[in-house]
Amino acid sequence: MYIPTQFRETDVPTIHAAIRASGLATLVTTGPDGLLATPLPLLLDPEPAPYGTLLGHVARANPQWQRSAADADGLAMFQGVDAYVTPSWYATKRATGKVVPTWNYVAVHAYGRVEFIDDADWLLGLVTRLTQRHEGEREKPWAVSDAPPDFIRSQLKGIIGVRLVITRLEGKWKMSQNRTAEDRAGVVEGLRAEGDPEVAGLVERQG
Repeated sequence: MYIPTQFRETDVPTIHAAIRASGLATLVTTGPDGLLATPLPLLLDPEPAPYGTLLGHVARANPQWQRSAADADGLAMFQGVDAYVTPSWYATKRATGKVVPTWNYVAVHAYGRVEFIDDADWLLGLVTRLTQRHEGEREKPWAVSDAPPDFIRSQLKGIIGVRLVITRLEGKWKMSQNRTAEDRAGVVEGLRAEGDPEVAGLVERQG
């Protein structure tokens, strides 16, 4: 990923937080047929340090798990919050007119060898953890154990596990850091006026 210096995020806990907030990733691998990509939720395990491990599953019918090269790195891409930025918000527009539109966003790329796992017990542990991750804060969370065990075992036969031990982690926080303080203040004001306080807050903190 191309990351100009001012947009580069290197703090691992900050990047990990963005991964957890994103939830859905795109897993890209390569094989004899070229590039293969699948959108899927991935669970982040912080071990092994420093970058951790991504865990998930794909459908058994998905050819990616059989056609991915075992000796090549895979890539998990996470898209965080984003927002269009109109040049109308910049003080520079009023001063010189020399401005253009842009897009602010958070993006994380995690690289590492991808292992596909065909093991029912491992998969049961994974889907239990994934469910707890996404159901845990609900008023009445659903649990894997709520379904009949035979049904769950039959469902597990339809998936293949994914494990990616992260060897390289890239974070890009493009939040108007290349603009003047006056322009950034205009972006913050504009985003808040349009109902996007989350990106506005990031612009404010990154400035």
